[in-house]
Amino acid sequence: MTSWTRRFSAGADSFGVSFRLRQQPRSLAEVSHLSIYRYAGLRSGCGCVVLRAPKHRRLQAAEPSAAWDRSESGEEDRVKPCSYAVGGQRVEDLAEGNSGEILEKIRAEKLRRSNRKVEIVIAAVLTVIFGVANRVLYKLALIPLKHYPFFLAQLATFGYVIVYFSILYMRYHAGIVTDEMLSMPKAPYLVAGLLEALGAATGMAATAILSGASTPILSQTFLVWQILLSIIFLGRRYKTNQLFGCFLVSIGVVITVASGSNAGNSLKDAGIFWSILMIISFLFQAADTVLKEIIFLNASRQLKGRTMDLFVVNSFGSAFQSIFVVALLPFLSKLWGIPFSQLPSYLRDGTACFLNYGTLSGCDGAPLLPLLFILVNIGFNISLLHLLKISSAVVSSLASTFSVPIAVYMFTLPLPYIGVASSLPKGFVAGAVILVLGLLIYAWTPSGSSNPNNASSHAPIT
Repeated sequence: MTSWTRRFSAGADSFGVSFRLRQQPRSLAEVSHLSIYRYAGLRSGCGCVVLRAPKHRRLQAAEPSAAWDRSESGEEDRVKPCSYAVGGQRVEDLAEGNSGEILEKIRAEKLRRSNRKVEIVIAAVLTVIFGVANRVLYKLALIPLKHYPFFLAQLATFGYVIVYFSILYMRYHAGIVTDEMLSMPKAPYLVAGLLEALGAATGMAATAILSGASTPILSQTFLVWQILLSIIFLGRRYKTNQLFGCFLVSIGVVITVASGSNAGNSLKDAGIFWSILMIISFLFQAADTVLKEIIFLNASRQLKGRTMDLFVVNSFGSAFQSIFVVALLPFLSKLWGIPFSQLPSYLRDGTACFLNYGTLSGCDGAPLLPLLFILVNIGFNISLLHLLKISSAVVSSLASTFSVPIAVYMFTLPLPYIGVASSLPKGFVAGAVILVLGLLIYAWTPSGSSNPNNASSHAPIT
C-alpha cells in the first residue's frame, strides 16, 4: 500500500490548526464510518465537519499554512478550511448525505442508554421491596416453624429446583429459552452451586455461635469481597467516589443495626475463629454473585449478542446446590443440633407442622406464612439476579443492603403474629442518613466521565 498524505484544517473558527492524516483509507465507505459531528454554533458556510478517527489512525499537526495538496493525478486540489478531501469527494459533501443517519444513530444510542438507566433503577427498587418483604416474612415464617428452622431452609432449597425448572420448561416451549442456551457448559453452574452450598454451611456454623447484631455487622464484608473479586476477575475499576460510597453504605448499616446492642461483646465472646468463618461464608456468597455475572458476560459473547435467560442460570445453579446440600446434610443437621439418626423424624414432624396437620401445637399461621416467605424469597432471588444481569454484582449488593434499615423499621410496626413491636436502635436515623448518602455518592458520576462498570457506556459510536 503506497503511503500518502492529505491535509485537512479545523478552520480559524474552531482550532486554527491543520492536521495531517497519515494512512490511506481503503475506500470512501471507510471514511463514512468515522463519527461526524456538526456544531450548530459555527458558521454554516464552513460546515465545520470534525472527524473522529479510529485509534489506529495517527493525526499529526501541521503548520497552519495554505491547505494545498497534490492529488495522485498530479493536479493541485484546494482543500478549504474545515474540510477534507478523499479522491474527488470532500467530506463535507459526504456529511451532507450521511449526517442525518449518523445523528439518528446518536439519538438512538442516547435513548438506549437512558432506557437502560431507567431499567436499572426500576430493577433496584423492586429488589429493595422484595428484600424488605423477604426479611420480614422470614421472621413471620419462623413463628409457626420456630422449632423447625432447618426444615424451612431445606424446603426452600429443594422447592426452588421444582419452581425454577417448571418456569424454565414453560419459557423453553414459549421460545424464550433456546437450545443454544441450554447447551452452554454446565461447569460454571456446578461451581456456583458449590459456592452457594459452602456459603450456607459456613454461615450456619458461624450463626449458631454468633449472636446479636454481629452477623449484620460482619455481613458488610460481602460488599468488600464483591469489589475485590470484580477487580480481579472482571478487570473492573472503581472511581474514588464509588469506593467511598460503598464504605459509607457499610458504615450506615453497622450504625443502623448495631447501635444500642451488644454486638461488640458478642464478637468478643464468640472468639475470632467464628467471626472469620462468617467472613469466609460471605466470601463464598460474593464469589457466587461475581461468577454469575461472568456467566452472563460470557454467554452474551457466545450467543452473539443475545443475553442468557436468568432462569437457565437459576435452575441449574439451584440444582447443583441441592446436590451439594444433600452431600453436606449430615454436617448441616449437626450444626442445627439435630443428630443425623433423628433427621427423618425431624423432617416428618416439620412437614406436619408446615401443613398444620396432626396434634402438634404452636403451628398457627402455617402453611400460609411459610409459603408466603418461599414465594417472596423466590421473587427476591429473581429480582436480584435480574439486577445483576443488567448492571453488576456491586449494584445488586447495594440494593440488597439498602433493604436492611427499612426491614429494621418494619419490625417497629404492629405486624401480625409478631406481638410486641421492636424499638428503633438509637442510631437508626443517623445510620440511615449515612447509608443513603453513601448510595448517592456511589451513583454520582462526575461530568465528563463515564461509568467504569459498563464498558459499553463509553464505547465510540461508529
